Amino acid sequence: MADVAFAQTPDDSVDPVPDTPDDSLPLAGLTVVALEQAVAAPLATRHLADLGARVIKIERVGEGDFARHYDAEVEGLASHFVWLNRGKESFAVDLKQERGAAQVRALIDRADVFLQNLAPGAAARLGFDAQRLRAEHRELIVVNMSGYGPAGPMRDRKAYDMLVQAEAGLISVTGTAEHPAKTGVPTSDIAAGMYALTSILSALVRRGITGAGATIEVSMFDATVEWMGHPMYIAMHAGRQIPRCGVGHAAIVPYDAYPTRDGEILIGVQNDRGWRALARVLGRPELGDDPRYATNIERVARRAEVDDLVAARTATFDTAELDERLAAAGIPAAQIRDVAGVVDHPQLSARERWRMVDTEIGPIRALLPPFTFDDVEMRMGPVPALGEHTEAILAELGESTTG
Repeated sequence: MADVAFAQTPDDSVDPVPDTPDDSLPLAGLTVVALEQAVAAPLATRHLADLGARVIKIERVGEGDFARHYDAEVEGLASHFVWLNRGKESFAVDLKQERGAAQVRALIDRADVFLQNLAPGAAARLGFDAQRLRAEHRELIVVNMSGYGPAGPMRDRKAYDMLVQAEAGLISVTGTAEHPAKTGVPTSDIAAGMYALTSILSALVRRGITGAGATIEVSMFDATVEWMGHPMYIAMHAGRQIPRCGVGHAAIVPYDAYPTRDGEILIGVQNDRGWRALARVLGRPELGDDPRYATNIERVARRAEVDDLVAARTATFDTAELDERLAAAGIPAAQIRDVAGVVDHPQLSARERWRMVDTEIGPIRALLPPFTFDDVEMRMGPVPALGEHTEAILAELGESTTG
């Protein structure tokens, strides 16, 4: 919504990020060097930064991560970039010059983790291949992120989120019966980023036990296909493609959006007890034990009939009233909110999930990371301007911008 502003002067309803001693954070003392761009790798490293790691983001001189230029919706800054890059240090360098490449190698010499998601083969051509880095630093954790992995017929393909969703079959099961659709958020990027994060954390645990680092490969394709488990098992063992059901569910009924007097409501019945409870709430208790509908298998076989029965009753209620009745009966239900409605969601405000994060244009609102520790709040550092930390990092290396 155009009238929802995220870059605002702080007010009493949003807490500033508290001063948290670095040594109390889970990854305090660890250094990550990230040769990253776009979404997948920056998501992984942003979580590492939130957890307390020092993350040095390598960016192109003058241009930076191209996600800086996707849009200018956050008071002139790009929405993807401010989402994915808080808490990092921006080091602008020309890697095609030997001096620049040497500076990054010097940073990697001091690092615990090196992560990259450049185009296929680009990191190796710049001298940052895992074999070379690990030979020099046995304890280093190297993460290579790609679209399709280091082998196979699609190894060298460019991989954008929409394309990977298509190749992984996700688009084929998303959308309506008439129209397939990609997901509204970059699912393949996010999946890969979260598997990279999990892999890094696992490797750090193992290194703490054995002293050995790791070389890790994470591909967007593999990550997305992993999430296709239910449709794949149906295809492999039942020999059929699950249908696209909009907001409905291919294997559960009733599980869809149903009309009310003033809108609609989502209802998701997970088991046969839930069906009987729903029948009582809707004033048709006899349907709960009707052999035509008593089991989910029978209800799926009669999907249209069951949906019509449910819709005929939900349409007699106001949305808020039905929502309360369903909640009181323990029946899963929800209202479909737009994004502005999520920003103002009472669950977020009640749990004080909003904080203010600094940027080059002033403070903006940001959500606390989903991992919530009871003894320490995650670090939500500033979103860096391009090259903001270049001089300080060069000084650490004993160099200068003019040297």
